[in-house]
Amino acid sequence: MSKDYYEVLGVTRDASADDIKKAFRKLAHKYHPDKTGGDASKFKEVNEAYGVLSDEKKRAEYNAYGRTFNDAGRSAGGGTGFGQGFGGFDFSGFGNAGGEGVEFDLGDIFGEFFGGSQRERVKRGRDISIDIELSFSESVFGAERKVLLNKTSVCDICSGSGAKPTTELKTCPTCNGKGKIHETRRSFIGTFTSTTSCGTCFGKGKVPKEKCEKCHGVGILKKEEEISVKIPPGVDSGEMIRLGGKGEAIVGGTAGDLYIKLHIKKHPIFRKDEFNLVMDLNIKLTTAILGGEYTIETLDGNITVKIPQGVSIGETLRVKGKGVPMDKNKRGDLLIKLHIQLPTKLSKSAEKLVEELKKEGV
Repeated sequence: MSKDYYEVLGVTRDASADDIKKAFRKLAHKYHPDKTGGDASKFKEVNEAYGVLSDEKKRAEYNAYGRTFNDAGRSAGGGTGFGQGFGGFDFSGFGNAGGEGVEFDLGDIFGEFFGGSQRERVKRGRDISIDIELSFSESVFGAERKVLLNKTSVCDICSGSGAKPTTELKTCPTCNGKGKIHETRRSFIGTFTSTTSCGTCFGKGKVPKEKCEKCHGVGILKKEEEISVKIPPGVDSGEMIRLGGKGEAIVGGTAGDLYIKLHIKKHPIFRKDEFNLVMDLNIKLTTAILGGEYTIETLDGNITVKIPQGVSIGETLRVKGKGVPMDKNKRGDLLIKLHIQLPTKLSKSAEKLVEELKKEGV
């Protein structure tokens, strides 16, 4: 093998991950090319060694074979060390000519570490959850409900800008229009810079010359807001409807969402079976034998149903197009389950008639 990575970092072969990391930090700080007396080739060598030894799989391969086989283009030394970044961190500008310490942006570091690039997190308001009770008919055909919520909302006078109508916006004097504030702190390992949203302009970079009189320049305020909720047809109890941006508003961010949980009242006659409506109908014995007509009440109004001769107990009649809407032009069916009512007591004349039927083999 051309080089021993353990020797490069000055550690033993049984060194722990922490020992390797400490040795790497010390040497990277010593040889960084941006420092006075730095050595670019040595820095690259240290970076290469750390890229292999800091990775458990690469280190095991290196210990066994003297090289790594994963990440072929960077085997035995193209690793992800300090030059590319400590664990992916970008430390360009590490140290300075005066040797006063380490200078880097924590936002950049953690952005690189967790996502490969720094992304600004958008602040989001709190979600709101409410419950709505619907009648069975509303759950079948859909409905529109209006709910009144007392919540933090965008100011309806300035539309969230915080500015008095017709007034101009000016550059924020605190952040100089950047929308961000950089705060630098010193620690035992160097100087750290963190970035936060400007508290004066809330990250917008602009402030109004005259503030809105209703929200006092904030852009949001606590108020009652009426929200219209459209309930689609065919919903079931326990379903949730989400209205994006109808939750709590927040300064310098997006509003949360409104979640509506639906509760459906039971119907005394009908029940749902996917897109079909199901009901039970009790008929007389004579109707089952001879047939007949029954007037029943549906969600669309009264209809007349013809009972054919000789129906059996539990037989189902189907009325097309009287079920749950599937789309604008199509609906499920109404299913009518028949139950034959047998008499518990017969008059003498009725008994004679039944005896006659018995003789006929009925």
